[in-house]
Amino acid sequence: MDHDGEVILKKYSPMSELSDFAKEYAESLAENSGKLTLVSDRDTVIAVSGAPKKDFLEKRLLSVPERSMEQRQTISEQKRGEPLIEGHENLSGTYVVAPIIAGGDPIGTIMLIDKDQKAIGETEVKLAETAAGFLSRQMEH
Repeated sequence: MDHDGEVILKKYSPMSELSDFAKEYAESLAENSGKLTLVSDRDTVIAVSGAPKKDFLEKRLLSVPERSMEQRQTISEQKRGEPLIEGHENLSGTYVVAPIIAGGDPIGTIMLIDKDQKAIGETEVKLAETAAGFLSRQMEH
């Protein structure tokens, strides 16, 4: 309720329950991969590592992460790809986006981005998919 007694409804995000896990996992991924690591819920970035948090936290997702969730497939771009996050249209390096699926529904993504245009390899793809699998299992327990 606000000061005037009106009820304020907030959109529920299942990923908000995992924000601590997501932050820690993002930090570990960034340290081990050397890539900018973002974790999102269905709409916005909820965890950042490898860049200033204020630059990415709570920024809206663009079409690539949305498509990854809709198709329930990992998307990897080896060249300069489409931008992933609103407000960062000029940040378009190579990347991998893996959907986080819990209970059969997409609830977010793991994004690894190489700002220096270095190729994303099978290792980065597996890291992103492993992180997505871990977070989805945390949601189901």
